Amino acid sequence: MKQINEGYFDGERPLFKEHDAEIIDTTFGQGESPLKESHDLKLSGVVFTWKYPLWYSKNIDVKDTIFETMSRSGIWYTDHIAIQDSDLQAPKLFRRCHDVTLNNVYFSDADETLWTCDDVKIQNVQARGDYFGMNSSNLRIDNLDLIGNYCFDGGKNIEVHNSRFVSKDAFWNCENVTIYDSKISGEYLAWNTKNLTLINCTIESDQGLCYLDGVKLVNCKVLRTDLAFEYCKNIDADITTDVMSVKNPISGRIHAKSIGEIILDDPEIDHSQTVITQDKKE
Repeated sequence: MKQINEGYFDGERPLFKEHDAEIIDTTFGQGESPLKESHDLKLSGVVFTWKYPLWYSKNIDVKDTIFETMSRSGIWYTDHIAIQDSDLQAPKLFRRCHDVTLNNVYFSDADETLWTCDDVKIQNVQARGDYFGMNSSNLRIDNLDLIGNYCFDGGKNIEVHNSRFVSKDAFWNCENVTIYDSKISGEYLAWNTKNLTLINCTIESDQGLCYLDGVKLVNCKVLRTDLAFEYCKNIDADITTDVMSVKNPISGRIHAKSIGEIILDDPEIDHSQTVITQDKKE
């Protein structure tokens, strides 16, 4: 494997179709698509300053690297890429990629990042930005700290552990989402989603958990949440805290420490299909 050390490249496509190389302590200045169509690269200590650095690439290993603000739309149509110990400052990174591994990565501007990607592993990642993870599938997430609205809209087959989300409209239009030991804060959580399971989670969501088909809560805290479960069916919820209000669930079972108000005012719903119980008050 050849080595490129302490290099500087600018202009368009300076290392087009580069392959079987190790690139170390190298800066890519102004100029689009510096490593387009590349494969089998190891990058360490690299700085990308301009647009589209890794398009149509394969088998890329990245460590201790910086994607600066103008390296936007940086990694599209790329397969088998791992990034660790790196700072990603640009929006719209990762589109239509397959087999993405992110470990100990900081996204300072994650707007519209990780769209329509498949087979994604996220560990020890911090991200700030809206529309993170849209329409992506087969995600395994551990210790993600995300601040940004509309995350994972349209996602499928998502498993999350030990994470924190401050996000309005999180996990909308999803299918098969399981979240363990995490905290989610933000209104309108998970509308229009099918098969959502929350285990040992803390939720704070104005009008959260509505229009769901198949929602399971196991040992969850549901704080400052009102009008929950509206038009939800196939509910199986065990809640350890007070819930402000529940409105017009369609079917299933809800158990909570207490519920401030139960609103059953839709005459088209057979309310006998939902069993709602509360702990006895002292």
